[in-house]
This record gives sequence, structure tokens and C-alpha cells, in this order.
Amino acid sequence: MLRALTTRDRRAWEALRAANADWLRPWEASSPLPTRRMSFSQLVRHLDREGRAGRAQPFVIEYDGRLIGQMHLSQMLWGASRSARAGYWIDHQMAGQGIAPTALAAAVDHAFVGLGLHRVAVDVRVDNAPSVRMVRKLGFRDEGIRRAALYVDGQWRDHHEFALTVEDLDGESLVHRWNLRAALER
Repeated sequence: MLRALTTRDRRAWEALRAANADWLRPWEASSPLPTRRMSFSQLVRHLDREGRAGRAQPFVIEYDGRLIGQMHLSQMLWGASRSARAGYWIDHQMAGQGIAPTALAAAVDHAFVGLGLHRVAVDVRVDNAPSVRMVRKLGFRDEGIRRAALYVDGQWRDHHEFALTVEDLDGESLVHRWNLRAALER
């Protein structure tokens, strides 16, 4: 399930982030400049503001009633672009179980149907093979390498840009497509 992060999630979120810090470090973007760390309540308020302003759609990923990661649509543009970028992370113990692709597919469906966006892009570090495989399996088109696109783990890193448009789905749900593919692979 995708849902909003709330202040009640503090203990679970902080424990999950601490347990996954080393696993996420090579993949998560950060600022190249020294920044003051937000408290958890500041983070929740910031995400709520971004959502209300139409700049982002932040979610947590919940599985069997337990918070296991985050999914977000950010850098949302309206007008002629009607686009967003998706980002995600998941507990290392839950990786490889089809949860992250299902969550990404649900976020894309929400973007296209619920929000009326036209395009969703995902940037994946070129050496993040599991994430590259995941977006390819979902049908995202590889649009090339963005050189030094994001600051990750202390350096500017190259990323593949993958994207989907409404036309790519031809009126279908990405969750439905993913579930059919997953059933065929069993």
C-alpha cells in the first residue's frame, strides 16, 4: 500500500532508515553542500507542503501493515510538460519480492490517472543493476545516460534516465501489466 508519511511513523521510519543506511548509501542522492538535517516532524511537514503545492506526491510503502520503504513523485511540472520524476527505496530484507516494482507501478498509475500527468521519469545509477532491471521489466524506456546527473555517495554520478508516457500504456494500468507479467514468470 502507498500512503502518506505521518508523525506516527517516526519510530518505524527512523528504525528502518538506520537498519538500511549502509545498503542505501551507494544509491541515494544527497546535497553536495553541507545542510542541516531535518527532524522527522520537519520532514513530514515539508513533504505535506510539497504535496499541497503540487510539486510532489510523497508516499511510504507499507506491506502487511509494516512500513518498508518510500516512493515519491517529485519535480512535478504542469502546463505543457505535465511530468514528474519517481524515486524510491525499500528495506533490503524486502528487496527482490516484487514489492518495489508494484509500488512504482501504482505511483505511475496514480500519476497518469489520478493526477493527469503525461510522463514519469526515473533516474537510476548506471551501476544499480537490480533497479535498472526493475524499470526495464515495467516497460520504462531507456532514454540515455545523464552524465554527472545526481550527487550520490560523495560524488556526481551518471544515471540512466528511464521514462513512460501515457501513450506507452495505451489506456492500460501499469499495475495490471506488472501483475500479468509476474504471473507469467511464476
